Amino acid sequence: MIKFFGRKNELSLLRETEALSHSVAQFTVLSGNRRIGKTSLVKEAYGYDKILYFFVSKKSEANLCDIFQHEVEAKLGLTILGKAERFESLFEYIMQYSKTHSITLFIDEFQVFQKVDSSIYSDIQKIWDIYKDEAHINLIVAGSNRTMLMRLFEGSTEPLFGRQTRSIRLRPFCPSTLKEIMDTYNPKHSNDDLLALYSVTGGVARYVELLMDVGAVTKRKIYDEIFREHSMFIVDGRNHLIEEFGKDYGLYFSILTAIATGHYERSQIEDMVGAGVGGQLAALEDVYGIISKHQPLFAASKKNTKYMLHDNFYVFWFRYIFKYNYMVEIGAWQKLKELVDSDYETFTGKRLEQYFYDKLVEKQQYTRLGQWWSRNGETDIDLIAIDEIEHSAVFYEIKRKKKDVNLTLLEQRTDEFLNATHQLKDYTITVQGLSMEDMTV
Repeated sequence: MIKFFGRKNELSLLRETEALSHSVAQFTVLSGNRRIGKTSLVKEAYGYDKILYFFVSKKSEANLCDIFQHEVEAKLGLTILGKAERFESLFEYIMQYSKTHSITLFIDEFQVFQKVDSSIYSDIQKIWDIYKDEAHINLIVAGSNRTMLMRLFEGSTEPLFGRQTRSIRLRPFCPSTLKEIMDTYNPKHSNDDLLALYSVTGGVARYVELLMDVGAVTKRKIYDEIFREHSMFIVDGRNHLIEEFGKDYGLYFSILTAIATGHYERSQIEDMVGAGVGGQLAALEDVYGIISKHQPLFAASKKNTKYMLHDNFYVFWFRYIFKYNYMVEIGAWQKLKELVDSDYETFTGKRLEQYFYDKLVEKQQYTRLGQWWSRNGETDIDLIAIDEIEHSAVFYEIKRKKKDVNLTLLEQRTDEFLNATHQLKDYTITVQGLSMEDMTV
């Protein structure tokens, strides 16, 4: 297991919240994609032995309560009279206990209660409201489906609406943290090694950990680790998403494969799938939180929309593993790696654009970031960074190789953007090229 990297702000916030809970009950919502490191973060902040840890799985309420009751008795050194079969009674016991003892309770995959018994949320709301003024509890609930989790706390008709005292959204490792990890495990790494790690994992902590643990610290070793017999990367995407989508997973997988292979518009996706997908696209965005709609910067109409996958790992998985599953089935690993190699520059070229977007987000130098493309699709600008305080904007063209950057063409596209949007008047406009050489600058 690799050492703990990054997350300094989140660790500080969690520890500050725990200190506050000694005088005022705290209710924190921790959201983030699966395998992003939510559980590791909480355990790093407090230590596993010092918290009550409830993991919500698709079991009956009675079975979950049996597991949770053993956790309470083991960690607190208590014996609870009787067998708790309703979460309501167990949660009430913990809240009562917290009136005289400071305690941290971490409920992981909180949104799964919806599939166990949705009335549990009303039970939690009722008990929280009764005891919170006298409790000394640091309650943290976490979930990997951020859309569903936020709906539970931000939907005005939901029982837990407004009950949280703090919300933390855990994001993938930022570029500087990924570089720190590569510097630690492969001090002589190339920028292409770093780009491969980013392109495959997107900074998702668990996938980074799996690669570092086996010494997959170069581009070649990363792909050798992924494309082999019994690789966790092969089955991980399928298993989780089939569980999420249920029996309709086939259509969803086809849609995600279309997006991962560069078909971003609804009409293109429907042509690839051979069916109308409006309802499925809405579900992938609003229910599962896997895709999002993107529009050109300052777009006046919602018609010029692209659908994009959030997670680099899913882009990679659908582009290569699911699409070429017939090669996976017969173990044609070498041929599959050759296929990936032939497409590598195209694939990582788009990931490089996202890398620099993430890098600018991390630097916090701009007030607005985005892309722009014309209605006819013939003109696009890879990245636009705007500072509305300083009245300045930088237009970027991003290429893997510096020699491929064409600033003259970028200037023409910038003029087209300015004429089409009528924005950024009186702004200082700069055009700039970015390539792999700039990744660690």
